[in-house]
Amino acid sequence: MANMIPLVILQAAISFSFLPGSYSASNLIETTCKQTPFFDLCVSSLQSDPRSSNADVAGLAHIAADNVNVKATANLQQITGLLGGATDPELQKALQGCVDKYNAIIQADIPVAIEAILKGNPKFAVSRATDAANEAQSCEKGFANPPKSPISDSNKVVNQLSLVLQSIASLLL
Repeated sequence: MANMIPLVILQAAISFSFLPGSYSASNLIETTCKQTPFFDLCVSSLQSDPRSSNADVAGLAHIAADNVNVKATANLQQITGLLGGATDPELQKALQGCVDKYNAIIQADIPVAIEAILKGNPKFAVSRATDAANEAQSCEKGFANPPKSPISDSNKVVNQLSLVLQSIASLLL
């Protein structure tokens, strides 16, 4: 009986060593995303990126920043298209304000957040993610009633992705 215990331990060690790496990556993503305000959005956005299978928390923060950048860039393109066809001066003014805010997200907030993550200075990543969330929210608030915002859903996603980034970067503090 005493000889069987080392054999059982060896067998268990071998079995666990062959578990796919995605199990631990999935576990890290879920554990990390539980500490964000938008769990489902966090999990889906991180798992959709193949880099997440080998990422640590800093890597997940970088992926989250990239996700904000991709969505903010798509929003800016949408806003620019809407601006080109807008005839209402109030709508034009609100859309132009959004162009300025999304340019700030894409050209300043997210690049600085990524650099801060890469350099191990998450405090600046948290700050810039907060700025990005506020910029998206400010864009939305720039629409008077009327005109109603034609990009409410898109602004909401950028705001929420930015808050996910903020939360993940906070874990690095």
